[in-house]
This record gives sequence, structure tokens and C-alpha cells, in this order.
Amino acid sequence: MPVTSDIIETWRAPRAVTRRILDQGRREDRAMAFVMIACFLIFVAQWPRLSRKAAGFDLAPGADVPELNQLMAYEFLAWVMVWPLFLYALAALSHLVAKALGGQGDWYGARIALFWTLLATVPVLLLHGLTAGFVGPGLQTNIVGGIWVLGFLYIWVQSLREAERRS
Repeated sequence: MPVTSDIIETWRAPRAVTRRILDQGRREDRAMAFVMIACFLIFVAQWPRLSRKAAGFDLAPGADVPELNQLMAYEFLAWVMVWPLFLYALAALSHLVAKALGGQGDWYGARIALFWTLLATVPVLLLHGLTAGFVGPGLQTNIVGGIWVLGFLYIWVQSLREAERRS
């Protein structure tokens, strides 16, 4: 199935999609692709917010207006270099917690559960970035962010349950 179809289906049946991905065999390149594509798209989602900040909106009184290139460089470094490492550690921690609770899965399954969840929820983060860029901080941006957090947690827990069910 195409990735876009799997993303849509993940919001309805996260365990079925995770099971299908895991049934395709152990492929570290797939896990790495999921996390890198997700992190790059999250970086792209930051562009409207960064543009707004570089235009002088939403700054503290008396603060200097930052340059867009500088903001983009920092975000790129964070999302494409640092966050993937943190996410690998978070996947390992989630596997250890699941194992303590009786999970039967492996490290790879925990990585797929987290990385796929991140990729599947990126469309909401793209909407959040647009909202933060065009509307700015406020209720609307917080609502979209809340939808992402709830969706992410639900899909991740369901995906991790499926990954840890496997032996």
C-alpha cells in the first residue's frame, strides 16, 4: 500500500497498519526512512512560524528581530540531526517499559511503532505549522497542537501494543 494510504488508515486502525509494516520483515532502512522523513517534514512545518518570527511578529518587547536563515539553520540542525537520535532513545525506553509490563516484542518493533506514529501524524503537524504561521500563538494553534498530541499518543500506544504483542 502507498505510504499516504497507510497514513490515512493509521488514524482509523493503527494496530492493523503496524502489523502490516512489521509483517514486511525486519528492515532497518525502513525505520530510518520513517524517522528521517518525519523529522524533515516537521522541519518544513516550522517554516511558516519561523517566517512570522523573522518578520518581527510575536517577539518580546525590545527583542531583536532574528534572521530567517539563522532560525532555519537552527531548526534544521535540531530536527534532522538531533531529534532522530533522541527518538531512537525514546523508542528504546518505550520498549523497556513495555517489556517490564509483559511485552514480548523486540527493539525493532518499538522503533517502528514510534517512527511510524511520528510519520503518520505529520500531516497534523503541518497544519499546526500553518496555523502558527498565519494565526500566531493562540487558541487555534493550541487546539491543533492538542489534536496532534492526543492523536500521537493514541496511535503510538496502539502501535506499541501491536509491536509488543509479537514475539
